[in-house]
Amino acid sequence: MSGETERPPALTLPAAARDLIRSGPLAHLATVNPDGSPHLTGVWVGLDGDDLVFASMYAWRKTKNLWREPRCAVSVEGTGMHASGLREYLVLRGTVTVEEGSAFALLRRLASVYMGPGTEFPPDELSTLGGYVMRMRVERVGGVGPWTGAPPGLPEDAARG
Repeated sequence: MSGETERPPALTLPAAARDLIRSGPLAHLATVNPDGSPHLTGVWVGLDGDDLVFASMYAWRKTKNLWREPRCAVSVEGTGMHASGLREYLVLRGTVTVEEGSAFALLRRLASVYMGPGTEFPPDELSTLGGYVMRMRVERVGGVGPWTGAPPGLPEDAARG
């Protein structure tokens, strides 16, 4: 044993989760600050295979947090209502790899989804910056919606208090 924590296997995202992500809702990324406090920020997300990808042109807090502690969670609000009466939402947990470069191209691709076709964002002046692409290996899928395969119920540990 190398002393490393064993990671759960990567998952194949359910089709309904993929469809929600491709529709362009703002996602919320949760990371851990150096002092242990939570950090939450909105991010544009896309897919590369079964990896969730997002980017930053600069090393903002989210990037620095993920360099130090790559485990994170992402939530995405759905547009539908579940049969239970709850609004659907998707929660992904996993591990991120931060890659230098290619952020401009990814953000341009995502801008067409989030801001509209033909949108040129970020501005061309930033095209020479490498930026950072964050690639999340999804290890757990949850929330309320067709991606969970079951109606919402009590959490397994709810009875324990």
